Amino acid sequence: MRFGKLLGMRIAGALAGLAMAGAAALVPAAPAQAQFMGAGFKFLEAVKKKDGEAVEKAVGETPTIVNTRDVSTGDTPLHLVTQGRELTWLNFLLYKGANPNLRNDRGVAPLGLAVSLGWAEGVELLLAKGARVNDPDGTGETPLIAAVHQRSLDLVKLLVKAGADPLRADNSGRSARDYAELMGKDSAIWTEIEAATKAAAARRKQSYGPSF
Repeated sequence: MRFGKLLGMRIAGALAGLAMAGAAALVPAAPAQAQFMGAGFKFLEAVKKKDGEAVEKAVGETPTIVNTRDVSTGDTPLHLVTQGRELTWLNFLLYKGANPNLRNDRGVAPLGLAVSLGWAEGVELLLAKGARVNDPDGTGETPLIAAVHQRSLDLVKLLVKAGADPLRADNSGRSARDYAELMGKDSAIWTEIEAATKAAAARRKQSYGPSF
């Protein structure tokens, strides 16, 4: 009995030791994660303050930090500089590898934000750097629909030229063409949207139909 009791105590002690060792092995992960989150927060603050030296240093040490998200809004550095209409910073972050297609918690990508601000320079740069022209936000609104709501002919032209789909509908079932029609068929925006719709239809017909 004594031997059995002693053996049981030794086994229990060994298991406890293994459990403690396993727990100890997991400890470094938490500080590492906290350290990265802290670095991301500091990076976003540096971007907000336009601290070029701090931003350059952080990106040099950790390139992926350029796509850090704000934990409360989901905004990336590109969202921050787009909101401030900072063309130099927008170009710098894109050059450093910032992803122009990341969306925040409302589903808004930097391109959609630039359109809502009526910032044509930002829209043009984002499109040139790979921003997807038909990505919708959380309500299904595409950049082209937003441009129609803005009543901005210049933005509509930019987006149509980049391949924006005038027939893609938002969550209410209305497309950029539908909203343009509501403005009146004598408007310049309707004319541009309708021309884009007909051009898209012609391309589809040529792609799928026989050619002679």
